[in-house]
Amino acid sequence: MDIKAFLTHVVKLEIRIRKAINTQMHGNFSSVFKGSGLEFSDLRQYHYGDDVRHIDWNTSSKGHGTFVKLFKEEKEQTVFFLIDVSASGSVGRQGNSKIKTLKEVAGVLAFAAIQEASHLGFVCFSDKNEKYMPAAMGKKHGYKVISELFRVEPENTATDLKAGLTFALQTLKRKSLLFVLSDFIDEGYEDLLRAAALKHDLVVLHALDKQEIQLPSMGIIPIYDPERKRTTWVNTSARSFKNLLQQQVKNRGGELKEMCKKWHADYVELHSGEDFVPALVKLFNARR
Repeated sequence: MDIKAFLTHVVKLEIRIRKAINTQMHGNFSSVFKGSGLEFSDLRQYHYGDDVRHIDWNTSSKGHGTFVKLFKEEKEQTVFFLIDVSASGSVGRQGNSKIKTLKEVAGVLAFAAIQEASHLGFVCFSDKNEKYMPAAMGKKHGYKVISELFRVEPENTATDLKAGLTFALQTLKRKSLLFVLSDFIDEGYEDLLRAAALKHDLVVLHALDKQEIQLPSMGIIPIYDPERKRTTWVNTSARSFKNLLQQQVKNRGGELKEMCKKWHADYVELHSGEDFVPALVKLFNARR
């Protein structure tokens, strides 16, 4: 698939989602990509009846009167993608890898954000930052984001989700709509993911592949780990191995989903090579 075909595919998927959501939500699709909070606007002198919680004590302490902070509604939203492009994402059948699915999902969401005039940016990471585009506004920038997402070819194979989350937390100075797209095959990232949920509007998109859950019985075969560049021989026909594999994937997804629920973050499970439009429609409906 070239960039033109990729963009055409993304646009068609976004139109499907928009039509489904606008039908179910009576035209409220735009609200998902608009700012939902308040930002500081100005100061004025305190008037009887003003909310005392809005008093700016630093300014008032200078002795020129009591002042309150004025706020205005945020009209624009920063949408930022943190995308795992490590080698474990290459798992998948007939070219439908996890990383291909994540790129398509990010592309669809980016195109939707463009239509709503959001600030848009991303970082693709392995165990280093593979590609970073700071958040900016405008359709030209938005199409460049989608184009660069399509072209990303990672240099490194390993995963460092902690470093990726740290970069996002340090880079995003104001509350943003943060999408984290990964298979989450890593350890020790939980505290930073929680910090992201507290600081930002967090959406976790968890990529899985059927081969990780239902590996066919092929006897004793070599399994290559593309991240560690190591081969291990396993008995794929052994029930104990199958049960262990399924339990590991189930535990990872269950724990991640439970953490998101606890932190009031959104969680979406994606399966490589499958139609993800219903999952995104469900996400947007839930966010409303």
